[in-house]
Amino acid sequence: MQYDRYMGLDYGNSRIGIAFSDLSGTIATADSVYKRKSEEEDISFLVKLAKEKDVHHIVIGLPLNADGTESEMSKNTRQFGQKLFDKSQIEIFYQDERYTSFEAEEYLKEAHLPWEKRKALLDKVAAQIILQNYLDERK
Repeated sequence: MQYDRYMGLDYGNSRIGIAFSDLSGTIATADSVYKRKSEEEDISFLVKLAKEKDVHHIVIGLPLNADGTESEMSKNTRQFGQKLFDKSQIEIFYQDERYTSFEAEEYLKEAHLPWEKRKALLDKVAAQIILQNYLDERK
């Protein structure tokens, strides 16, 4: 059976939200939040995780300005993505992540969770939304 598993990342300065697709590359599910250590350790962790989960593609949220232009964080994200590709040789895609944190926050508010719980889940839910948006647009 041919399948494509995707890993979605919400890349941030202190945390990285992680999500995975199902084997058919159709449905994204929030997985975890990784607390960043050093860039080298972060990349090693993500490469190991991608290999363990048999990931074929990585989708990283790209933080664009409201007008669609690249921000300083976009450049940092692309540099991180390139280093991740260099180490893993797994194809990297970028997905516009404007408003995904807001969308994730609204989604979690609807679940009536307290702020502390929402904050803990926010990054991985944002990663899920980024990945799901990519998967939906790919169809």
